[in-house]
Amino acid sequence: MNHSFTGTPPLPSDRTALAGLVGRTPLIRVTEPFAPAGRGFWAKLEGFNPGGIKDRPGLHMLERARARGELRPGAPVVESTSGTLGLGLALAGLVHGHPVTLVTDPGLEPTMARLLGVYGAEVQAVHEPHPTGGWQQARRDRVARLLADTPGAWCPDQYNNPDNVAAYTPLALELAAQMGHIDILVCSVGTGGHSAGISRVLRQLHPGLRLVGVDTVGSTIFGQPARNRLMRGLGSSIHPRNVAYEHFSEVHWVAPAEAVWAARRLATSHYATGGWSVGAVALVAGWLARTLPPSARIAAVFPDGPQRYLGTVFDDDYCAAHGLLDVPPAPEPEVIGGPAEKEAVRWTRCAEVVDPLSLASAPVAEEAGR
Repeated sequence: MNHSFTGTPPLPSDRTALAGLVGRTPLIRVTEPFAPAGRGFWAKLEGFNPGGIKDRPGLHMLERARARGELRPGAPVVESTSGTLGLGLALAGLVHGHPVTLVTDPGLEPTMARLLGVYGAEVQAVHEPHPTGGWQQARRDRVARLLADTPGAWCPDQYNNPDNVAAYTPLALELAAQMGHIDILVCSVGTGGHSAGISRVLRQLHPGLRLVGVDTVGSTIFGQPARNRLMRGLGSSIHPRNVAYEHFSEVHWVAPAEAVWAARRLATSHYATGGWSVGAVALVAGWLARTLPPSARIAAVFPDGPQRYLGTVFDDDYCAAHGLLDVPPAPEPEVIGGPAEKEAVRWTRCAEVVDPLSLASAPVAEEAGR
């Protein structure tokens, strides 16, 4: 797969104005059916950015690299993506005048590949997963080869780049201004960027803040074995160094059918929804709203909107083929004492959060995930 489209580029002054479209996203109060009347949580709708939440780090990482001289004017940008960061990098490349090459895999929705091409990015796909690091490591290996073959090319390295974390300071400040006091922050975890960046700022403003992470079953981030994963945008088959393990109070793993149920219920009840990450985050935030005191102020970050998922989460044929239709989640998560205690195959909660790489007895991945 190699998608690229050309068109009339905007004038330089127009390009600068494009960056102003990012940020200042709205909040919505989510209540029934996720929580009874009088209870609920606040959702930050990052899908109101042009491409989603990762417009923020896409722009910030390029701007900081340019300021340091690591990214020269007009030099190529090459990165691995499962989709959303690709949109952010395509925007940043257009704003700052850099060609962008994105490496993805067969799991990328065809519509997303076409959209990235429409926005001027070149899209390359790997076709075989890495034997232990899955599709993510296969993509990163391709990125390394492209960098070696392209003089002057630069890679943001979203998994380990501290600028990815710093990019979310404005989002945290927006939340603080919109909500005032915040007790609980609920974030999906993929690269670890937005959970680390937002919680770092909010913990300074609200020292008692609890951070609740939402991962997918089959992800290695919090010490579970790697499996083939259906959901994209959260989870990992590698261990990103941007994950701030010390910030988390607990982690929840969510299965695809549970995320689909929640995303669809959001759509019919609140006219605001998104994909896999949004469904998983809503499921967990709703449970917290039901079980914590009514006075608890819960903020949940919805990374994107529903448009990308019309052929998956919101497609009846796709969901039926994968056993995802009409599978409501249990009212409560299963609880385990530690990530090595049991493999999560449905919604599961764990209050012991540790960096798997810090444990000599960390589980060994048996199958590579995406």
